Amino acid sequence: MTIALWIATGLLALVFLAAGTVKSLTPREKLVEKMGYMEDLSDGQARAVGILEFLGALGLILPAATGILPWLTPVAAFALAITMAVGTALHIKRRETAVPSLVLGVFALVVGLGWVFFG
Repeated sequence: MTIALWIATGLLALVFLAAGTVKSLTPREKLVEKMGYMEDLSDGQARAVGILEFLGALGLILPAATGILPWLTPVAAFALAITMAVGTALHIKRRETAVPSLVLGVFALVVGLGWVFFG
């Protein structure tokens, strides 16, 4: 079970690391071209979402891997689930498909619960 949990955590971390890096380093005007929902966010909000996703990805891996404050790993997963819940609400408000955000949010929730019960 531990191997499956690490694989799921690693995959989730890779997705959020990539998304967070793109959102935090790319100017919002360029993001709007590919991610229409970014027009509803200010420059600071778009950057903050990217930074939160990036830090969440690090929080998924580093605490459990180093053994330093390993309880932060499920906290990071739950924080990412909340971030995706807000993203899902934004997509629903804009009448866009919310499936990717919803799936990532549920995946983050499952990973967090996995660390609570099996980690």
